[in-house]
Amino acid sequence: MHAAIDGAQPTRYPDPAVITLDPRFEKLVLPLAAVERLATGCRWAEGPVWFGDGRYLLWSDVSNDRIMRWDEVSQQTHVWRHGSGNANGNTRDRQGRLITCEHLGRRVTRTEHDGRVTVLADRYQGKRLNSPNDVVVKSDGSIWFTDPPFGIIGYYQGEKAEQELPAAIYRISPDGSDITLVCDTVQGPNGLAFSPDERHLYVIESRSRPRNILVFDVTEDGGRLEASRVLFDAADGTPDGFRVDIEGNLWCGWGMGSAELDGVRVYSPQGELLGRIALPERCANLCFGGKHRNRLFMASCTSIYSLYVNTQGATTL
Repeated sequence: MHAAIDGAQPTRYPDPAVITLDPRFEKLVLPLAAVERLATGCRWAEGPVWFGDGRYLLWSDVSNDRIMRWDEVSQQTHVWRHGSGNANGNTRDRQGRLITCEHLGRRVTRTEHDGRVTVLADRYQGKRLNSPNDVVVKSDGSIWFTDPPFGIIGYYQGEKAEQELPAAIYRISPDGSDITLVCDTVQGPNGLAFSPDERHLYVIESRSRPRNILVFDVTEDGGRLEASRVLFDAADGTPDGFRVDIEGNLWCGWGMGSAELDGVRVYSPQGELLGRIALPERCANLCFGGKHRNRLFMASCTSIYSLYVNTQGATTL
């Protein structure tokens, strides 16, 4: 394991785990910042989301059926929610409430400020959703999520069940009154993120061979998707969840195959590989956080890692 991660040896700057593959990557990273492991002991870490008002990070430990919490001030980690419904992807809405994709309940929920859990979506046209996977909130308050069958194909990340609907991408209206199917042509829709100007939606197609990252045009009314194209294919890699920085670069969780693929890969808005962050585990998902949104939190199999970077996570308009 890298010395900067396991703490057994002094940290070396610049961290050799931060690898530049294009000169443009150099301005996105910091020579005096290194990868840190903040927490470990998970079975499958996913869906990190930053709560700046409380200075803490939440993430899902999918197979252990719990949501974890890491506190920036105390540096302590504890179980935030037992029985999470095999929660996977998480985000926050415009009011700062937690939005969660749950495999077990096959639903998208909202945790209110008083702790109550509200079901936002669990069916479409009378049929049960598959296993909502990842979720983002647009600036108009609408909630967009992917719904592949990954959580119902066995008992490790949910419970085995029959698939009632095709894998798809859905939109919940800002007032929560309506759920719309916006795309059902993506093979295994997984992570998703809007471009900073919200004119494009990026989606990982995780069941194509090779796996693709697709980009859709968002209609002017902001509620539908138009023409899609392949931004790039992942070759032998497995992209999962990702986020976009203020310049539109895609920071993608990566792994599977050989160990050299484990970590994060960073792409330009045109799909050009700029650099990567090598981790000792596959990175499933990530988010930006910290006081200035310049700290990258990476959920990677059993552990949570972080790295300060020289950019900021994009915010909705």
